[in-house]
Amino acid sequence: MEKKIFKTNAELHNWLSEQNSAIIFIPTMGALHPGHQYLIRKAKESIIKTKQLVIVSIFINPLQFGKDEDFTKYPKNINKDAELAFTAGADAIWAPDYFEVFPGGENSHFKINVPQVLQNQLCGETRKGHFDGVATVILRLIKIIQPKTLILGEKDWQQLIIIRKLFEELSIPIKIESYSTQRDPSGFAYSSRNSYLSDSERVNAQSLPNAIKEAKTAFYKEKRINLKKIASILKENSLKIEYLKIVDPFSLKEKENINGLCLLAAAVKCGSTRLIDHAFLMERKPIIAIDGPAGAGKSTVTKALAKRLGFIYLDTGAMYRAVTWLMICNSIDPSDQSEIKNILKDSTLEFKSSSFVEQRIFINNVDVTEKIRSPKVTSMVSEIAKQKFVRELLTQRQQVIGSNGGLVAEGRDIGTAVFPDADVKIFLTASPTERAKRRALDLNKRGYKFSSIEGLEQEIKERDKKDSEREIAPLKKAHDAIELITDGMNIEDVLQELIYIFKSKIPEEVWPTPNQ
Repeated sequence: MEKKIFKTNAELHNWLSEQNSAIIFIPTMGALHPGHQYLIRKAKESIIKTKQLVIVSIFINPLQFGKDEDFTKYPKNINKDAELAFTAGADAIWAPDYFEVFPGGENSHFKINVPQVLQNQLCGETRKGHFDGVATVILRLIKIIQPKTLILGEKDWQQLIIIRKLFEELSIPIKIESYSTQRDPSGFAYSSRNSYLSDSERVNAQSLPNAIKEAKTAFYKEKRINLKKIASILKENSLKIEYLKIVDPFSLKEKENINGLCLLAAAVKCGSTRLIDHAFLMERKPIIAIDGPAGAGKSTVTKALAKRLGFIYLDTGAMYRAVTWLMICNSIDPSDQSEIKNILKDSTLEFKSSSFVEQRIFINNVDVTEKIRSPKVTSMVSEIAKQKFVRELLTQRQQVIGSNGGLVAEGRDIGTAVFPDADVKIFLTASPTERAKRRALDLNKRGYKFSSIEGLEQEIKERDKKDSEREIAPLKKAHDAIELITDGMNIEDVLQELIYIFKSKIPEEVWPTPNQ
């Protein structure tokens, strides 16, 4: 395909109408660098199996520059930009002028006012109106180009959070994907404004990424950050600090204690050039909690998600089924607390797996992986699972397994009781009819007989009622969980949606983007 540069909306639309392809859109202000190229390459990687076009815009937006900022001297070199973009894999460049984006001028169009709780933090403290201009132009650009996916860099983290919130509140059906800050071999973050620095200023500016990197390294050893030490290093190198804070990465509010995912963010002036940088801090690797009713397909997709991410897979439902199998084999009454305690207190329960075989579950050294899927176990597991001692024992064991993170766990109460501090919470569900059909397929595959799909549907409804009404750790959606209804979706569809949710909650810098 011939690479194209379009300067009018009409030219772009005529060309797109001939392609009949969805669009992945990367908005830039030009002065492209390897950070932009990384975004383009990631976009191309994501469309190996689908027909989509990667469009890069080059538009220097006057609305996001303050009165004394660098709008007039912002670097411009369309030929160099085009070469970098096309080399990285862009299919076309859209370089509209001001009146193509704002026909009749900016005052002829609605403007966005970013909420003060997001606007007045970090960069917004000193750049009044900046994010209003960013949000306004993003809406104008996507209205014109109508992409399926918008790709943004994580270097401008505050901008990313604001645009995500904007799309969420306006219910804009465009997915936003983000990718990590790219750095040169010395660790200096690529930025269009780096060209403003003199050689001597560049030496001083290098102390910013160096100090943040050292602080992050120290954090993983000492579990604390010394902001005064970072500030001292920056000042010693003639950098004027605009802000140096630890904040919640999503609300952008300052945090006193580092718990969960945090953002160490800084902005400095080196001479007349403003520079920003950041690092994400996390005491452990991410935990993904997937809850939902029986038959929603949790085990299948959770297992696939864990494999895709390189995480540990924890099937808590299998643990309860294994205990239920043990009760059945020993003819123990599900309500007999004393007998349950006696048999479980010395029992061993463990998962065994390797990169070559499927994860298997053992209780007292007996492989019960297939045995626990029998209809008899299924019919009894809710009674066993609601027993206080069983619940407490297995919850404790699950928390030990997940203490270091890097885990995908699924069950009924993962996000509410087992890992209430999970970084990603998903409530995976489907209609009883859909779940009955899936259960029938699974039983047929395993060689078990069943009365009818209608009978299975009734059993599922009854189990939902038992799980939801039990006194201890009932099945319910965590207040901060994302609900995903999977009717009509195949496994790959669900998996891709889970990966998208994961990427929206966990920056690429914290954990590498999952393999596509």
